[in-house]
Amino acid sequence: MYTIGNIYVIAAVAVVGGALFGFDISSMSAIISTQAYLCYFNQGPYYLETDGKCSGPTADVQGGITASMPGGSFIGALVSGYISDNLGRKRAIQVGAVIWCIGSILVCASNGLAMLIVGRFINGFSVGICSAQVPVYITEIAPPSKRGRLVGCQQWAITWGILIMFYISYGCSFIDGTAAFRIPWGLQMLPAIFLFTAMLFLPESPRWLAKNDRWDEAIYVLALTHANGDQTSPWVVKEMAEIREVVEFERANADVTYLELFKPKMINRTHIGVFTQIWSQLTGMNVMMYYITYVFTMAGLGENVLLPSSIQYIINVIMTVPALLWVDRWGRRPTMLIGAFMMMIFMFTNAGLLATYGKTPEPGQFASEAESISITGPPAKAVIACTYLFVASYAPTWGPVSWIYPPELYPLRVRGKAVALATSCNWLFNFALSYFVPPAFANIRWKVYILFGVFLAAMFIHVFFLFPETSQNSLEEVEQIFDYSTPGTVKYIGTPAWKTHVNKHNRRMEKGEMDMEEKVGSGAARHVENDSNESRDDKEIEAATN
Repeated sequence: MYTIGNIYVIAAVAVVGGALFGFDISSMSAIISTQAYLCYFNQGPYYLETDGKCSGPTADVQGGITASMPGGSFIGALVSGYISDNLGRKRAIQVGAVIWCIGSILVCASNGLAMLIVGRFINGFSVGICSAQVPVYITEIAPPSKRGRLVGCQQWAITWGILIMFYISYGCSFIDGTAAFRIPWGLQMLPAIFLFTAMLFLPESPRWLAKNDRWDEAIYVLALTHANGDQTSPWVVKEMAEIREVVEFERANADVTYLELFKPKMINRTHIGVFTQIWSQLTGMNVMMYYITYVFTMAGLGENVLLPSSIQYIINVIMTVPALLWVDRWGRRPTMLIGAFMMMIFMFTNAGLLATYGKTPEPGQFASEAESISITGPPAKAVIACTYLFVASYAPTWGPVSWIYPPELYPLRVRGKAVALATSCNWLFNFALSYFVPPAFANIRWKVYILFGVFLAAMFIHVFFLFPETSQNSLEEVEQIFDYSTPGTVKYIGTPAWKTHVNKHNRRMEKGEMDMEEKVGSGAARHVENDSNESRDDKEIEAATN
């Protein structure tokens, strides 16, 4: 079968798995305010019986409906590590595509709340698999200088999925009856069908192939994707030598389990990867995406809420592009720090506006009890503007980097399970927040924004002190930052996170910008530093024994 070797085409196909999550977000956020949905799944009173307006599910139940998808994703992400290690990264993504179609059929055919929740849970199971393994797949197949850009396409695909499905849902909202929500929920099967079919023409991860002793295939894929099929290319030879060294070293260790991730040598990396995904949820971004219609309704946009809400989805798509172009040059740390600081400002600003100018709505003014604040005039416009600016801050920072960063942290033998664990924590907090926000808006109102602002402040401090820079290091070289015992590497033990920087040496070497004298000098410098560090380690061991 023909195999595609263009790394950009490979990434473009694989990240359709991320688009599935985007489809789910907007197929819910665009539909929960429509009368077709509110009346079919109604649990409350008809506020205006003559107009046929319904209150829809209660705040608690709507939170449960929304949270059922990330609840399934939590389980799917955990299971994905075993699927990926046994079947391969490519097959794991295809399994996710098949499961998505099953869930979409159930959601489309829902005849009540129970069937809707079950279908969304199955959809979530699929998203958990794909969201965990697509970044791993791209990370293991991409060159260091393009890795951030290509893995970041996962987030861009999510933003496109949100935007496309939102407008499909908006167009269908003018259809009478249940077709208004059944058509978009059925159409979301199409990208999964495309994903499964297109993945047949993509190569498997060369590192997974090497791990499973399929060396000829690994060399073929590496040459195909990095050197136009030339297996004698210096870059291919260098990469294969590093992969072989790491695989042979790791083979001496026992088969990895999730418990391995909590051992002393791995716990620091596990904590960083897990908190990267936890913090990405505690920014409040996905909550804003799910429940943006609530916020804009409270800001006085009324029945015209869908189109203004869609502006933030357009901002999300456009503002992700700078990260795709320059995140490898910016580095991971500065991107996360700037994003956290800017989002914190807009969260606290919204909290202040709603606390100062917000009022309790009149009975029956809003359909949902979660719409618990009424704000009008210039303050309402300021709330909308800050919401847009919040999205513009998230899109080029935590949006893509939360997917790029975790796969770079781990050695090959634990990467599948480690990224699965980190991603499962993303979905666990997504589940909790999706369920929490409607009742929170109903009960603590504007203080919801204060809560997320505090999370963002804590996130900034945590990243500054404990998250090292990994940009443009090869996956084997990242080991140097965390593990001083990796054979043949420079030893960085004890380097504080804030002193790590982007590795510009690899970018120049990959582009062929270094002449032979520089390469030799670089190798000599590395050899000298190795000797120096080995001598230092010997002294430390001698001191400890004495």
